Amino acid sequence: GEDVTHQKASGWDPWRGGRRCCLGWDFSTQQVKVVAVDAELNVFYEDSVHFDRDLLEFGTQGGVHVHEDGLTVTSPVLMWVQALDTILERMKALGFDFSQVLALSGAGQQHGSVYWKTGASQVLTNLSPDLLLHKQLQACFSIKDSPVWMDSSTTAQCRQLEAAVGGAQALSSLTGSRAYERFTGNQIAKIYQQNPEAYSHTERISLVSSFAASLFLGSYSPIDYSDGSGMNLLQIQDKVWSQACLSACAPHLEEKLGSPVPSCSVVGAISSYYVQRYGFPPGCKVVAFTGDNPASLAGMRLEEGDIAVSLGTSDTLFLWLQEPIPALEGHIFCNPVDPQHYMALLCFKNGSLMREKIRDESASCSWSDFSKALRSTEMGNSGNLGFYFDIMEITPEIIGRHRFSAENLKVSAFPGDVEVRALIEGQFMAKRIHAEGLGYRVMPKTKILATGGASHNKDILQVLADVFGAPVYVIDTANSACVGSAYRAFHGLAAGTDLPFSEVVKLAPNPQLAATPSSGASQVYEALLPQYAKLEQRILAQTRGPPE
Repeated sequence: GEDVTHQKASGWDPWRGGRRCCLGWDFSTQQVKVVAVDAELNVFYEDSVHFDRDLLEFGTQGGVHVHEDGLTVTSPVLMWVQALDTILERMKALGFDFSQVLALSGAGQQHGSVYWKTGASQVLTNLSPDLLLHKQLQACFSIKDSPVWMDSSTTAQCRQLEAAVGGAQALSSLTGSRAYERFTGNQIAKIYQQNPEAYSHTERISLVSSFAASLFLGSYSPIDYSDGSGMNLLQIQDKVWSQACLSACAPHLEEKLGSPVPSCSVVGAISSYYVQRYGFPPGCKVVAFTGDNPASLAGMRLEEGDIAVSLGTSDTLFLWLQEPIPALEGHIFCNPVDPQHYMALLCFKNGSLMREKIRDESASCSWSDFSKALRSTEMGNSGNLGFYFDIMEITPEIIGRHRFSAENLKVSAFPGDVEVRALIEGQFMAKRIHAEGLGYRVMPKTKILATGGASHNKDILQVLADVFGAPVYVIDTANSACVGSAYRAFHGLAAGTDLPFSEVVKLAPNPQLAATPSSGASQVYEALLPQYAKLEQRILAQTRGPPE
């Protein structure tokens, strides 16, 4: 957004004559970011405050503090408040016309939690427009450093929660995921056990998303269904807190959380603080904030049957699901744009770093040689299959490199070009198998939206299209959570009319078609996929050793 801001400073004025818009916010791990999106769905303003660079006094690295145990990871809650002050003051100084803002929504890094101290709601309701927010909210938090998604210090609490509800699969069937250290219920349980006094002085617990929404509302915003699904506390089928999970975590938890709401809810009008200090219209609506992953699903405009594949350091799959099958791996969340449906998230640790290693070893450090290897080998790689996990994989839990010939015999090496194809086909077959394990099915109208580093390589995308049997599109998702939040604000404005989300965002820029399945691809992979799944099970059984 540099250019936009600088154009503004040089006398360019996008707001002359008013440009009605919605704001999308993103309270992410390393920064707070905002975009303004007009009625034609053009982004015409963006800005961000980077915690490490712009708020030095908090001393974060990567937006967080890693504690001495190496497991506990927190962020100062007042840093997030000050970042919001900084952006709003900057917008005001640039002459941004807040009076044109119809609605706003936002995203927060998932799984972070904020602990409001008894009496904080009074302060929120009576904010003085003469003072910055962070000056007024200093004494409002019973825990000053919020646990965030990178925290992995709650293993004991995870085991307690699973035991309380009858095991990992039972918890997953109920809440969409087995117990994860970063999930909020387990974080709350740890605070209750280790700091019972701070817990008893907490009147409200927010997620980062609902905390940010509360700042705009001037009162506590409810948690939305979609971000609420990342807590190990919400029953994803009934959309209510699970009594068994609540009581396993901490006492009086339900009243501290409030009731969850659909993600497209208008949770209220903006606080008079913003009307008086910045000139927002009193009728400006606040639409429930959600998690960054659900907001990205909205930003990429996924529809039923679609998949988004982010090909980065780790590879992430977002799926739109109708009938989810919760499993021991992956996560099922309520869908942020369609309350009847679900979204699933699968994470694969061995992503781009593994691709780069095989490029260096088997394609003489060159992406063009890597691409050439993919083009010169046939679909299905003559039955040669490979598993490449240099670091312990999450989905599934396997480490090491495992290669199999067409006869299913273990082999120690492949020729370079076969190795390259075995890696890429293996990565995408694993994604399809595990997606189908959560209830996903490729439909005739399925699109795959690819983003991240490897999405610039047409030959890699061709294998993706072939393995899934669906066309692949590329999309610029640099700001997908932020832009998705603005789209969700427009959707919230239309909520009374039952307009589907896809109608509200149909003017948005379309993704670009990058690859369509080759003829004969479906026959090749329908035959190979069961084979690959069997081999994966075989490796798992061998690495786990005989059952005790």
